[in-house]
Amino acid sequence: MIIPSRRHPAAFTLVELLAVITIIVILAGIVVGGLSHVRDKQAREKAKVQVSMLERAIDEYKLDMGAFPGTGMNFGGLANDEDGASSEVLYTALFYDGWQYTDPATPPTDWKKATSIYLAELDPRSSQVGWLTPVGPDDPPPANLKIKDPWGQDYRYRVGNIAQNPDFDLWSMGKDGKTDPANKLLDDVRNF
Repeated sequence: MIIPSRRHPAAFTLVELLAVITIIVILAGIVVGGLSHVRDKQAREKAKVQVSMLERAIDEYKLDMGAFPGTGMNFGGLANDEDGASSEVLYTALFYDGWQYTDPATPPTDWKKATSIYLAELDPRSSQVGWLTPVGPDDPPPANLKIKDPWGQDYRYRVGNIAQNPDFDLWSMGKDGKTDPANKLLDDVRNF
């Protein structure tokens, strides 16, 4: 007598399902961790490029105007101290004053201001760089914008006798948003 064998449909066991789920979770963790590292590295490289662009524009400003932006100023109420001043003075000197000079609707009243735009990427009406609060394409640029680093913090700028460089200091406080000029925190992106 032949006993018919019962065929069970093919299926995964609970142990096999748990093993697959565990592998998927481990791989997802590796990918997410890797993406975070890549984003941080990309933001740091972007900050380096932006610092370089700002440095060149500041040097061009010095050649034309005879002094660095903010020399002899109180930086709009922000002291030019060890922590540096806000980037608002850079926006005004490198873009806004030149825009005012070249805009026929706003004739210049002070000839000691910049007479050209030193960094066109600072135009909040068309900037694709993302370091300014954008405005509409038909709106005039505001006078008091601050240049932001890839982490959303203001770039810091220092000129004069407290600068560590002979000319000026320019830096991003990095991801943590803190700076210590004496210790030179490792996540700061700086020109000195």
